[in-house]
Amino acid sequence: MSQRVPEPAADRAARRPTPGDPARTASDDGLPVSEETYWAEYYHAADTCYEWNDGRLEEKPVSDYETIAVYKWLLGLLEHFLRVHPIADWVALEMGFRLALATGTVIRRPDLAVVRHNNPHPLRPGMASYPGVLDLCIEALSDRARQDSHRDTVAKRAEYAAGGVPEYYILSHRAEHQAFYTRDADGLYVPLPATDDIVRSRVLPGFQFRRRDLCAQPDWDSMRADPVYAGFVLPGWTAAERRAEAEARRADAEAASRRQAEQELARLRAEMAERKR
Repeated sequence: MSQRVPEPAADRAARRPTPGDPARTASDDGLPVSEETYWAEYYHAADTCYEWNDGRLEEKPVSDYETIAVYKWLLGLLEHFLRVHPIADWVALEMGFRLALATGTVIRRPDLAVVRHNNPHPLRPGMASYPGVLDLCIEALSDRARQDSHRDTVAKRAEYAAGGVPEYYILSHRAEHQAFYTRDADGLYVPLPATDDIVRSRVLPGFQFRRRDLCAQPDWDSMRADPVYAGFVLPGWTAAERRAEAEARRADAEAASRRQAEQELARLRAEMAERKR
């Protein structure tokens, strides 16, 4: 089988429709390009998100609306957690990072990622790619094509584990396709324990969620009273609410005490008036 020869950059530019052109439907998925060309010409491409797999471009597929809703809910939960426990930062918008593996070099762009503050490569202003190993990678599964699903569930799982990413989550609106991995002592991914359906992160101690809530997506206000989430979902609101309730109870107690005192005073006055007769 003949191998596809990379086109010169000028030829590729000439054959592509310009941005905004209705005819712009061509994809360079599978095109062999050097890593240098990838970073220079494809990494910042506005129209299509490409990853790079040991010399070839891989177009990053799009998830469906229901899975995006799962992703959005978990992102919101993560924001709540990090606001209360600022031990890490998160990045979205498919920031890329490079993994030099025994099987070849890949550049992956997870849908969501976390970098702990104690990571040797903390996030810095101005970063457009990440120079280290992310602490948590999260992918919103695209399962419209078998190869897309395989990339997230098999290929990336193996790459992230071999590259040293401590945790990896696969999100989907189908509960049976969800997966949450932690890296064991042998450098392999094993499922995070989910006692009582609750997934507890090891990378972010205290961050936890019920698997079924990923699809149910309860609202934040109702979660404040849930013991799974009460420690980091709107705790300020809960504390203020409790202070207001305590103040109301104190005011009620003072009012009751005043009424009792007034009633006792009225009784004493009535007794004195009776004696004077």
